[in-house]
Amino acid sequence: MFAVIKTGGKQYRVAAEDVLKIEKLDAEAGDIVEFNEVLMVGEGADASVGAPFVDGALVTAEVVEQGRARKVIAFKKRRRQNSKRTRGHRQHLTTVKISEILTGGAKPSKKAAAKKPAPAKEEAPKAEAPKAAAKAEAAPAAAAPLFSAPAGEADKLTKIKGIGPVAEKQLNEQGITTYAQIAALTEEEIVKVDENMPFSADQIKDWQEQAKALIAK
Repeated sequence: MFAVIKTGGKQYRVAAEDVLKIEKLDAEAGDIVEFNEVLMVGEGADASVGAPFVDGALVTAEVVEQGRARKVIAFKKRRRQNSKRTRGHRQHLTTVKISEILTGGAKPSKKAAAKKPAPAKEEAPKAEAPKAAAKAEAAPAAAAPLFSAPAGEADKLTKIKGIGPVAEKQLNEQGITTYAQIAALTEEEIVKVDENMPFSADQIKDWQEQAKALIAK
């Protein structure tokens, strides 16, 4: 027997023991989640179609893990305006394993995990703290750069095709300031950049070849 469920604005055809990735759910690995928006359930001539949902139908699943999809790169360029923009995005996903498909109001063998209550807001102290201390507490600690910038004058990274002023600034903020650094990036460091910055591994490898050519000049 199969069912068609709706979650995260998408529809999925599922059967018992199926493992699938869906839009992120607020749950932890091992939790049982329920999908009560069942559009269709059954098989063949016995299938029931909801209007829009099937009454008394329920699908339960166990959360396997929380993760993220592969990075999607969006590149935008305006002709004759010297304007380029690269953005990266990795969608949050939840991997689930379908446990049961229930009909007729049947109760699941395992109950869904109760949602955790939102933490209570602490009352603000009556006495006002000094402004300097309040600003220090409000300001988040600056994240450390991915790499240590070498001493000396920085290279003009925009000479590498694909690196514009914005990308150059982002690289400099993460400690990448010279052609030599880009050319010497290891596979592990390329993965590090790919995961933490809006640049793909293929982009970085292309920059490496250009950086080596600029060094050789």
